[in-house]
Amino acid sequence: MAAPLPRPHRFDVYLGVAGLLGGLVMWKLGLNTAGSGLLPSEWGLIPLAVTALMEPLRRTRPQAALVVGTFALVADTFTPGNPATILMFTDLAYAAVLYGTPAAVRRIPVTTGLISIGITLGFLVWWRRPEALLVGLGAAIVSFGPAATGAIVRNHRDAADSARLQAEQTALLAEMDRTQAVTAERARMARELHDMVANHLSAIAIHSTAALSLDDPATSREALGVIRENSVQGLAEMRRLIGILRDSSGDLEPAVAPTLDGLGSLVEGARANGLDVVLDADRGEGLPAPVELAAYRLVQEALTNALKHAGPGRVTVRLRQRDGALCLAVTSPYGDRDGPRAPGSGAGLVGMQERVALLRGTFEAGPKESADGKVWAVRATLPTGDIEEGMRE
Repeated sequence: MAAPLPRPHRFDVYLGVAGLLGGLVMWKLGLNTAGSGLLPSEWGLIPLAVTALMEPLRRTRPQAALVVGTFALVADTFTPGNPATILMFTDLAYAAVLYGTPAAVRRIPVTTGLISIGITLGFLVWWRRPEALLVGLGAAIVSFGPAATGAIVRNHRDAADSARLQAEQTALLAEMDRTQAVTAERARMARELHDMVANHLSAIAIHSTAALSLDDPATSREALGVIRENSVQGLAEMRRLIGILRDSSGDLEPAVAPTLDGLGSLVEGARANGLDVVLDADRGEGLPAPVELAAYRLVQEALTNALKHAGPGRVTVRLRQRDGALCLAVTSPYGDRDGPRAPGSGAGLVGMQERVALLRGTFEAGPKESADGKVWAVRATLPTGDIEEGMRE
């Protein structure tokens, strides 16, 4: 089933009606283009009407309209000629290039140029007078001129469309980059917030459960002391983080990123919360700041998980720097706890994996068999060279 013809543009219909009415007025007044006059002037109304009928098709069927208009213009040359027919033909030639296929943009200007040259040479051979050049010039003005103008306008329009598309693509890429940056920043903030307060909150949860379950004033007092200390420290860290996030004037001092020099205090805090921790750190100097921060947070989260889930026994923290990488291992007893447990969501392990992945390192966590029995082992390898370049990639 053939597809229906597209509806003509309203402006094109008006253009055809105006051309027809204008041509009728010129015919009535006897205005013509001094054609051959082989046929009476009434015959000139036929090419006029045909060309006017082609105007509504100048956008929807531009090449077909040009072909029919060309035959109408040739027929008009056998009559005294109507200026409106010629004017509408020039518009059809212009529209065929402007609204036609890409092939028409290349083909029609070349074809009309060759026809103009051919007409000029033909009349020179026939008349052998310089006036033949004027005939060729008139043919070029009627055919080649509108086609060339349409090609120029078409090229400018295509260039503008291409620039607009490129601008839209650039804006889309910028929006995608912004969204990715916001997502990455939210993930970083979530990791920092989790690592900063999870240890304190876990200690609070465990000791408060112990205080509620044991009817021992001394134990309850000791547990309440640990709860108060962790509450104060957690609240201070939360206030500092929220203050930095809310401040836009830059008056607040930025929080100093923790380094491996603070591992001693971190381990002491874990011991105060009831863990038996052994620290074995042998690292070199001059570690990149991202590596130190990631290693500190990994140890902090591993100790938090040990506080929440590890069975009774010793927790070991080992750090070694070798072959351009910092190797980290934290092991804790794997088994049922004798005391209360703190709930976990799994966000800590996800955050640890993300930190290591950002530095293009390796990470594994899970139960292992060891000489001391079954343990939960967290192992990570953090490259210490070309950190900034790796994070950009």
